[in-house]
Amino acid sequence: MIKRDVFNNGLCLLTESMPDVRSVSLGAWLARGSRHEGAAAGIAHFTEHMLFKGTTSRSAEDIAQQADSIGGQLNAFTAKECASYYIKVLDEHLSRAVDLVSDLLRSPAFHDDDVGREKKVILEEIKMGEDIPDELVHELFAESFWPKHPLGRSIAGSPESVSSITSASLRIFFERTYVADNLVVAAAGNLEHAAVRDLIEQSFGDLPSRAELIDQAPPITQPRLMVRTKDIEQSHLCLGTPGYSQTHEDRYPSYVLNTVLGGSMSSRLFQNIREKRGLAYAVSSSLESYRDVGALTIYAGCAATEVSEVIDLVVAELRDLKARSIPAEELQRAKDISKANLVFGLESTASRMSQLARSELYFGRQIDLSEDLARLDSGNAD
Repeated sequence: MIKRDVFNNGLCLLTESMPDVRSVSLGAWLARGSRHEGAAAGIAHFTEHMLFKGTTSRSAEDIAQQADSIGGQLNAFTAKECASYYIKVLDEHLSRAVDLVSDLLRSPAFHDDDVGREKKVILEEIKMGEDIPDELVHELFAESFWPKHPLGRSIAGSPESVSSITSASLRIFFERTYVADNLVVAAAGNLEHAAVRDLIEQSFGDLPSRAELIDQAPPITQPRLMVRTKDIEQSHLCLGTPGYSQTHEDRYPSYVLNTVLGGSMSSRLFQNIREKRGLAYAVSSSLESYRDVGALTIYAGCAATEVSEVIDLVVAELRDLKARSIPAEELQRAKDISKANLVFGLESTASRMSQLARSELYFGRQIDLSEDLARLDSGNAD
């Protein structure tokens, strides 16, 4: 059963009881990501790193040891429209997990020495991304697809922008952003809602509420070609077209269409480019969906001499999808794959916790699994 509470300061709590498990996954989700950081590219991601470097009462080593002492799996990530700090523990350790996560989000130290060291770590992280071509090409695609817009920037920022970030600017960003009405706390597992509510109220009930309204225009997409020359063994390419936002009514048919195109081993791109012609080891399509825009992206890694043929084959598949209806058997197979992926992805406490938070952030309500499955099933060949 899913339960929801909103505290006086605007913080939203969601829980889902799963009495047949012995774990609890807890996450504090911030409704702000790299899209919302303004000109200081990378500061949202930098802030996430710094919250693990120590608080006013715990050192970085204390944080690591105390998470390990309860068998906790503690981690975080920054995305373009949110950030999440999450932990999975045995149900008996939930109160200690809440105490640890709340300390990270309430009392980060931002010591100058720690900021200097972590800046070097992030600069190395950026360099590492330059050396992973299949990741780099997706970054370049976003930069070309949404030029001069935060959605087109790397979440980590650039070497120049990261180098300019200071402990003072981090604290300003933190105090402006990490406020109650930007937070959703979600928990799933062997829990009682009332007990979790009491823990969250004790830890976050006095957190200030002063979220700033952000009126950000969606990015404009224009046809564009970007080529980066790099001394590596393969050529890596991305082709893309505008897709649907997280809340668009046609997003469900697009999930099925993506499965037909390049979302599975039986997909058209995988079969025609890899299996029948041997032109690529990795070839796939994927969807990126944000609050107001989206993209369908096709990726392949192939020999430089095969790039033109691969592009021609991809374009031919796109034209065929536009010109002809998908055969009934292929459509049903794609629906079954899409439904299975959805169900399989919700069989752990961590995934259920994530689903609770994402539904609240994007829809303001919980979307039942049966509703998702029915809408995936409802699409037709046209």
